Amino acid sequence: MLARTPSASEPRLAAATSRFLATPGSPPVEWRFLPGLTGYDEAVALMESRAAAIADGSARETVLLVEHPPLYTAGTSAEAGDLVDTARLPVFQSGRGGQYTYHGPGQRVAYVLLDLRRRRQDVRAFVAALEGWIIATLGEFQIRGERREDRVGVWVRRPERPPEPDGSTAEDKVAAIGIRVRRWVTFHGISLNVDPDLSHFAGIVPCGIREHGVTSLVDLGIPVSLPETDMVLRRCFEAVFGPTVDAT
Repeated sequence: MLARTPSASEPRLAAATSRFLATPGSPPVEWRFLPGLTGYDEAVALMESRAAAIADGSARETVLLVEHPPLYTAGTSAEAGDLVDTARLPVFQSGRGGQYTYHGPGQRVAYVLLDLRRRRQDVRAFVAALEGWIIATLGEFQIRGERREDRVGVWVRRPERPPEPDGSTAEDKVAAIGIRVRRWVTFHGISLNVDPDLSHFAGIVPCGIREHGVTSLVDLGIPVSLPETDMVLRRCFEAVFGPTVDAT
């Protein structure tokens, strides 16, 4: 299967796909939950090790569900001026794409380690599939999540708020995406705001976007817990990426 290299002028969402399945006969994706708060360095080390094993063919594709203590991560495109409060929380340099983001309790982080050689060697299509997974999950809670051509992640409209300066409807980001690919294996992944402390986002310019805010399921009026969200995430993941199996 050849890697797809889109032209620079091609719209990003032209790569959007509703399913991103592995080739027939591939084993299910291992679904692994890490209880408690997982340190960022610990999570990265686990991802690095697992991604290498997947690339070598000695481990299943994997989704790691974690919850971090309050912290900021700086992606490979992070700009120093977007760290607004340097003393607020610890900052970790991250190998993922993107800029600054916040992780903390009440936010579901899912690190997605998939072998694109088994699926599609198309990174943009993979990112669009991650967005589709989140949008489907939000839909189960009667929330309409949307993609944006010029902004990776998932967004919700906030018509109850004053419109944007250009007259458009106000909107907030509810989920962020930042990935890395090595030897065609993906790692890092998504963060979905279920009920985090949204005030911590004030210490950064989230994902380098100053024009819009950040929200969560609870902020949108959906009083849901992380375990409830996890069940829906798994069901919607399987609809997009294929079957999963509990980690042993």
